[in-house]
Amino acid sequence: MNESADVLSRVENLLTRLEALLPNPPSPPDWTAARAFRWIRHHSARGTPQGHGQLLPVRRPHRIRLDDLCGIDEQAQRIEQNTRQFIAGRHANNVLLTGARGTGKSSLVKAMLDRFSDEGLRLIEMDRQDLMDLPEVVTLLTGRPERFIIFCDDLSFESGDPGYKALKSVLDGSIAGVPENLLIYATSNRRHLMPEYMDENLETHRIGDEIHPGERVEEKISLSERFGLWLSFYPFDQDHYLAICQYWVTELGQGKARWNDTVRQEALQWSLSRGSRNGRVAWQFARDWVGRNV
Repeated sequence: MNESADVLSRVENLLTRLEALLPNPPSPPDWTAARAFRWIRHHSARGTPQGHGQLLPVRRPHRIRLDDLCGIDEQAQRIEQNTRQFIAGRHANNVLLTGARGTGKSSLVKAMLDRFSDEGLRLIEMDRQDLMDLPEVVTLLTGRPERFIIFCDDLSFESGDPGYKALKSVLDGSIAGVPENLLIYATSNRRHLMPEYMDENLETHRIGDEIHPGERVEEKISLSERFGLWLSFYPFDQDHYLAICQYWVTELGQGKARWNDTVRQEALQWSLSRGSRNGRVAWQFARDWVGRNV
C-alpha cells in the first residue's frame, strides 16, 4: 500500500514538473488595437511548430475597396451579400474562392473588411501550416461581440497534411459547435484544395447507371463541399486586362495621367513580357507607368 502511494506521489510530482514546462495557453489580443489580425506561431528550422501561437494586430491592413475591383461584379455581389447576412446576424456560408491566379480572389476578401469593418467585421489571417491551431483560435473568438472571418489565402494541402483535418473539423464535422460569430473564407487555385492524380480516376466505378468516384477522390471533394458558397474566377481576356490597366493608371495618376493608344500599347507589351494577363499584372504595370511618367 505504501509502495503504491509512493508511485502515485512520484507520478503527481512528475506531472507537476511537466505542466510547468508547457507554454501558457494563448491570451486574447487587444481587440481595440486593430481591425485585422494574424495568427503567428514560431516554427523550428524543420517546420515543426513550437509553443503556442498568438493573434497579433495588423496595424496597417492592405486596404482595397469593392469599387477598385473590375470585371468580377457577379462574384463581388455574391460574397458581399453573404457577408452582409453574416454581419446582420443572419445565416451565412463559409466561402471558397477558386480559379486563375491574379484574378481578384484575395482582393475580394480584403474588400469585405474595408466594406464592413465599421459594422463590427474583423479579419484574421492564418497560414496553412498553422491550421492545426484553429481550435485555439475558435476558443479566443467565442463569445466576442465582433464578427470574425478567418482568411486562408492560397490554400492547398498535400496528402497527410495535419491542417487538412483541422479545417475539415471546424467547417463541419466536429462534436463541438462553431460559434455563430465566425466564418471561414479561403482562396485557392485548386477547386478541391488537394492535388489530383490520373490514377485516382481508375478508382471510379459504375453501379447501374450511376458513376461513383473512388475513396481518394471522395475524400478530396468532401473538404471543398463543406464550403457553402463557391465562387469561381476565370482568366482575363485582353479587353478585361486593359480595362483594369486603364482604371489603375487613372486612379494612381490622380488626374495627371491620361489613357491613350501609347499607354495601351505599353500595357500590352508589359503583359507579353510577363506571359500573363490578370489583375495583378495590370496593377503592377500601372504602378510602374505612373511612377515613371507622373
